[in-house]
Amino acid sequence: MKRLFLTLVMLSTIFAAYSQQKKPIAKKTKKTPVTTPVSSDKLQYPKTQKIEHTDTYHGTTVADPYRWLENDTAKAVKDWVTAENKVTFSYLDKIPYRKDFQKAIEKVYNYPKYSAPFRKGEWFYFYKNDGLQNQSVLYRQQGLTGVPEMVIDPNKLSPDGTTRLSAFSLSKDGNYAGIGLSKGGSDWQEYYVMDTKTKQNLSDKLEWVKVSGMAWQGNGFYYSRYPKPEGSELAAKNENHQVWFHQVGTAQSADKLVFEDKNNLQRFHTVQTTEDEKFVILTISDRSKGLDGNAVYYMDDFKGRFEPMIQEITNNSYGVIDNDGKELIVLTNDGAPNYKIVRFNTETSAWKTIITEKSAVLTNATIAGGKLFVSYLQDVTNHVYVYDLMGNLENEIQLPGPGTASGFGGDKDDTFVFYTFTSFTYPPTIYKYDIATKKSEVFRKPEIQFNPEDYETKQVFYPSKDNTKIPMFITYKKGMKLDGNNVTLLYGYGGFNVTLNPSFSPFLIPFLDQGGVYAQANLRGGGEYGEKWHEQGMKLKKQNVFDDFISAGEYLISEKYTSKEKLAIRGGSNGGLLVGAVINQRPDLFKVAIPQVGVMDMLRFHKFTIGWNWIADYGSADNAEEFKVLYGYSPIHNIKEAAYPATLITTADHDDRVVPAHSFKYAATLQEKQKGTAPVLIRVDVNSGHGASNTQKNIETTADIYSFIFYNMNVKPVFPQ
Repeated sequence: MKRLFLTLVMLSTIFAAYSQQKKPIAKKTKKTPVTTPVSSDKLQYPKTQKIEHTDTYHGTTVADPYRWLENDTAKAVKDWVTAENKVTFSYLDKIPYRKDFQKAIEKVYNYPKYSAPFRKGEWFYFYKNDGLQNQSVLYRQQGLTGVPEMVIDPNKLSPDGTTRLSAFSLSKDGNYAGIGLSKGGSDWQEYYVMDTKTKQNLSDKLEWVKVSGMAWQGNGFYYSRYPKPEGSELAAKNENHQVWFHQVGTAQSADKLVFEDKNNLQRFHTVQTTEDEKFVILTISDRSKGLDGNAVYYMDDFKGRFEPMIQEITNNSYGVIDNDGKELIVLTNDGAPNYKIVRFNTETSAWKTIITEKSAVLTNATIAGGKLFVSYLQDVTNHVYVYDLMGNLENEIQLPGPGTASGFGGDKDDTFVFYTFTSFTYPPTIYKYDIATKKSEVFRKPEIQFNPEDYETKQVFYPSKDNTKIPMFITYKKGMKLDGNNVTLLYGYGGFNVTLNPSFSPFLIPFLDQGGVYAQANLRGGGEYGEKWHEQGMKLKKQNVFDDFISAGEYLISEKYTSKEKLAIRGGSNGGLLVGAVINQRPDLFKVAIPQVGVMDMLRFHKFTIGWNWIADYGSADNAEEFKVLYGYSPIHNIKEAAYPATLITTADHDDRVVPAHSFKYAATLQEKQKGTAPVLIRVDVNSGHGASNTQKNIETTADIYSFIFYNMNVKPVFPQ
């Protein structure tokens, strides 16, 4: 199954313990950190010891007194986490309706959830979660009417259900499957090989895999990994991303090194193969140099050497969808910020555009059944078209309405494809599209107890500070009064070309049922309107993102959806940075803030795991001009003594993408400088990562967030008995 995803979600990273480089110059004195209680008006926070430490950036001296919290393996840090969690969970335990929220979420979430099937020969594979299972289970059946049989149940792989099936890739003949497992929410994976006839694992075990797929060729596959990290595996900088070839039935020590670049250690090297396995495609990116694009090389018919398709890395992106004979079909934004599709002839090196750039953004393209399925985004709503392989338009697929459609993957001999459609009030529904008749039919409808007629979603376009029109979706129960008194949760991201699509979440229903309003703003920095929209919210223009989010809050207040006393904001990862930055700039505008797994130290993010990958979007403190901008909004460095909103910071001990040190240092600084009476708490999940590592943890975290919001707005929710 060949898919090309244009959206590059934030891949990773964070700091490591006490690593010093030539820049900046550091000064420090040694003291022993301690955690003893200090009184506040309402809570007793652990007193976080400050250790004198300064760095010099381009002539500017910057204090970093909580640097010691970066050492994730130190006993003092673990003791601090324990003390902070004690305060946080003692506070949450006192909220009388906390368990009611959890029960309400469990009730609405407890229904069977299916993925769209994918075919290999006569077998159709799919994932299913019975309702509250911590991990979805992989099944297969012969034909669409066969009896399902279980293939892998990840719930049995760890006592607490936190081991995740992170990858499953079938060989071309379907006899073998590559299996990826992630433990405790970590981005590190271990790869195994299954004999699909017996459903038994072979002896193969591959370690230190990260940012990788499994690209099959014959009885083996290409994959990417790092050398074993030195120091903390959850925080140490990841360098020297290598491509290897693994032959089924052999030890990892026998794997063949296919590609590495010791002169450019902070690059990603990933490999895919075309469906016929005649081409091996090597993609190289180097965002550490501030470049947002990639180079592409290809290997033809087992020749054993890579030839350049795009030799140098620039800000242009190229993704090979598949081949058609000797020509590669490629999705690119080269000369087309909204993307186009081209053909590259591997014999003549000639390029030919087959689908030109349009005013709508081309977000995804797949090949199945000898057709190109091309998805466009128009005002954050999907439209999907079918083309032949030469780029001739055949028809538009009629979707159920405004929303998000995903899928359309398959093999060239398929006669139908599956796709999933969803929107805020439209639970994910799987459709089967017949290529010959050009018609869709419902294949599987969710069995959730939810009446979409009880809810309403509208899209608005509000002016930002510079009068740029920003789209935002607002969802609430019908009949709600616009009296400025509604509990409102505003969510945003704004970065890395990531689009916040309209989609259904059962976690949202209990919030809406309590009269809550959910607003999702499509900020600049995302991919909603192509590369130009992305560029308006990156590097030196990052302030546009914060202005867009602040303006969203002001719009919701001016239009009487809510008030300053009833407005909460939430964001994760880059969105956690967003929340941290805007409450520094406008602490008066929001009642509650929920920054989750946020990038909070903008001067040091590139020193941990693969944080260097974010330089293309953020810039780097090593650059004088970019340092000035980063230092001007970095959440940790711009906390002043002021009255801040009630803040619940969430992170996890196994987050090796945005390491928890960001949140640790941020929480310590905000607790120190909070002059208001609102609580500042940090909730550190255990055996979890950048996202909740299982269903139960996700439910518990969501219930705590909703409870914290309502409690600090002095609104008592009413639950049916």
